This record gives sequence, C-alpha cells and structure tokens, in this order.
Amino acid sequence: MQSSALRTSQIFGALFSLLLLNAGAVPQLIQPGELWPDDRGQHIQAHGGGILKVGDTYYWFGEERSRGLNPTYRYVSCYSSTNLAQWTFRKHALKVYDPEHFHAGWILERPKVFYNAKTKKFVMYMHVDDEGYKLARVGVAVSDTVDGDYQWVKSFRPLGHESRDIGQFVDDDGTAYLIFEDRPFGFRIVKLSDDYLDVEKEMCLIPMHMEGGAVVHYQGLYYAIGSALTGWNANPNKYATAKSLEGPWSEFKDIAPPEKNTFGAQSTMMVKVVGTKATTVIFMGDIWKPATQWDSRYLWMPLEIGDGKLALPEPKPWTLDVVTGEAVIQK
Repeated sequence: MQSSALRTSQIFGALFSLLLLNAGAVPQLIQPGELWPDDRGQHIQAHGGGILKVGDTYYWFGEERSRGLNPTYRYVSCYSSTNLAQWTFRKHALKVYDPEHFHAGWILERPKVFYNAKTKKFVMYMHVDDEGYKLARVGVAVSDTVDGDYQWVKSFRPLGHESRDIGQFVDDDGTAYLIFEDRPFGFRIVKLSDDYLDVEKEMCLIPMHMEGGAVVHYQGLYYAIGSALTGWNANPNKYATAKSLEGPWSEFKDIAPPEKNTFGAQSTMMVKVVGTKATTVIFMGDIWKPATQWDSRYLWMPLEIGDGKLALPEPKPWTLDVVTGEAVIQK
C-alpha cells in the first residue's frame, strides 16, 4: 500500500501539473510598440508582414532587417505561433541575391504568403523595386511547405500596372486577392489566377493614393484601410466600406483621431480571428524607425468594427483567446 505521504505528494504533483497546464492556456499579453521577443529572446524581425494560418498554427512572414546581414542578399523571416502572442523563429524562408539583375540596392518589401489548395504550394508575393522605386513590380516565390525554402519564380507588373506596397486578402470563400498601390491611379484589388502565380482579374480601382493596403470581410461588409503617401512618416490611416469588392466604396474616413497619426503606425494587414464566442479583427501596423530599422516596432490592436464603422483604439496591452476569439484590452 502507498503511504499517506506518498499519496499526498502525488496529489500535489498532479495539482502543480494542472496549474502549469492552465497557466500555458492563459492568453498572453500583447504590448503594442514595445520590443517583441521571439523564443530566442530576440526582437521579432517581420516588418511589413502578413499572417497565414495553417491548421491551428499562425505563420508570420515579414522583412528581416537585423543588423549584420549580408548586404548582397534580401531576407524574409518566418515565425510561428499558436496564440498570436508568443512567436518561434522558424527560419529565413527566403534568402535571395538579385534574382533578375535589379542591381545593387534593390528592394524587397511587404512579403505575403498564400496557400493554394489546388497545387498544394505556398506562394509568396512581395514588392520588388530598385533604389529609385521605378521598377514597381511584384515578385513571386514558392515552397512545398509553409516554412520551407521559398524558390524565386519571377517578377511582373500585375495587369501591366505599377505595383509598390502590396497587401493580401483571402475572402471567407477562400478566394485569394492581391492589393497593390498603383501610383498614377490609386489602390487596386485584383484576383489571383488559379495557381496564384499570376493575376487574373481586376476587382476594383479605388481612386485614392494610398499604400499599406489591407482588406477584411466582416458581417457582410468589406472594409479597406490604407495609409497616405508620406514615406517612413506616420499619417492618419483611413478606411472605406463596400458590400462588394467591386464597389462602390464609401468615402474614406479616419481610423483614429487624425492628430494621432495612427499612433505612429502604418497598416500592413487586418487579421480576422473567428472564435467560439466572438470574432476579433486585429489591426497589424508597423512603427517604422528608418535610422534604426532593426528596432522598428509593431502596433497590433483589436479594432472596433461593425455596422460600417471601424476605429483603432488607443494602444494598450491586451490579450487574445484564439479559441474563443475574445480580446481584452488592459485598463
């Protein structure tokens, strides 16, 4: 027979294990504008990034801007998370040297990854350009696995148009779209081809000169947000709504008090988390530091959204339960 002391020890051990398990399930704090360490304790380098969910895991792709990188290459980092708060560095998913003779100083920005269920390929889009931003093209790379070694395929101008900042949108029916800034005309939303390696159809041209474009479909309405053309400097990001991607789109309005300049951030994506109790739409933004790009920060906040209105609340620490979809902003 077990002694009373042994049984007590086993009970306490089981309780301790249960407490640890519950602690791991507690939503972790997201702190906008602060250093965001990964599993190595290093600040996350996924600037101008995008989120792709595969199963129960989220993958964050973005521009790698660490110090000490080989200046002849351009890098895209990949991180993974199951709660959108704690991130594990997977690898440099793309490491490429001037694939089409863009020449020294060429630019790779805003990588976004789509999964194509028909081809079973992961397809990365990115803005590629020369130092003077005259090329204005999208680059395409592919991989068999989400965190694999992406291989360069090509670059092109979508439907022949200039393309600088890009964004991604996957509708609730799984249809994939590319968003891009066409400097002479405005903000375009286009449907990708069946294999996602090209652009098939233009859905709309929004005649607003905006970059950092993002779209989300929420309760029967499409919401589009974007940033004015002020380079590295923050500005009042704006939003519009439409019942269809083809439009017509409403007048653009500020997502935050205009004097706050989007709290120093620029939009890159809106992430919709559908839970068992609520649906939260997260504003993903970059707080750029052009002189110390490796120290650029992130502003992620749950949006106040619905009935044709969208607002970015003042940044505060907050938590998200990815199972229930509930977000709680700290007071």
